[in-house]
Amino acid sequence: MILAQVTDTHVVSGGKLVFDMIDTADRLLRCVEHLNRLDPRPDVVVMTGDLVESGRPEEYRNLRRILAALEQPIYVIPGNHDDRRALREAFADQAYLPADSEFLHYTIDIHPVRLIGLDTTVPGVPWGELCWRRLSWLDDRLKEQPDQPTVLLMHHPPFRTGLLSMDWQNCRQGEELGKILHCHPQVIRILCGHVHRAIQVHWQGVIASTAPSTAHAVAFDLRRDSSFDFILEPPACQIHHWQKEIGLVSHLSFIGDYGERYPFDNSVRKRNA
Repeated sequence: MILAQVTDTHVVSGGKLVFDMIDTADRLLRCVEHLNRLDPRPDVVVMTGDLVESGRPEEYRNLRRILAALEQPIYVIPGNHDDRRALREAFADQAYLPADSEFLHYTIDIHPVRLIGLDTTVPGVPWGELCWRRLSWLDDRLKEQPDQPTVLLMHHPPFRTGLLSMDWQNCRQGEELGKILHCHPQVIRILCGHVHRAIQVHWQGVIASTAPSTAHAVAFDLRRDSSFDFILEPPACQIHHWQKEIGLVSHLSFIGDYGERYPFDNSVRKRNA
């Protein structure tokens, strides 16, 4: 099973630019083209929040238009830039999203690895939260299939990254999530977004990670007096490859044209001699 993780796409509509300089819709389109060129192609695409910039219906319509070129199942969760109601309406044809519950939680049980989408958003604020109702829901779902390898999808990371400009807006009540994970060792990975960077940590007995954005990156700065800045690093997505005998192996896949491939031998020099 090959799972592609795309995150923090921040799609806008009508040719608008984020920060008056970033064409996020075009960058997602390039990501879709990139995924379609992969051989083998991913079996599943997950999008870990901040799908659009302002939570407006027209932005979600543009998002769906771009994603229509993907043939794989696409599973989404909301981020702090998303609007639950508008997202639910835009993906109303996707049966995995609950139609009438407060949170956009779900489980996907048709793949070799079970996927659990966990809604961590709090309307109107940038940070995330895991209240007792969300934690209880997750605990109940994990009890259903204790032997099935499971990947948890969240927008806000429950761990600190060292990027102080982002850590104040991570997922609160992460310690309570950790207590649940210690009771459910079938969770093999936590895949997050929000930070716009590729980060990995062994947290509460589980490998947890954030993925880079297709749009823009949060500037890498570990200073205690760091400012909150973005930088236009190469866009990327992550490819997670599940093999039962090995486990889940993750790769960073840069989006763009970086030239042709060359063999690790003397054939290039011989050809150019």
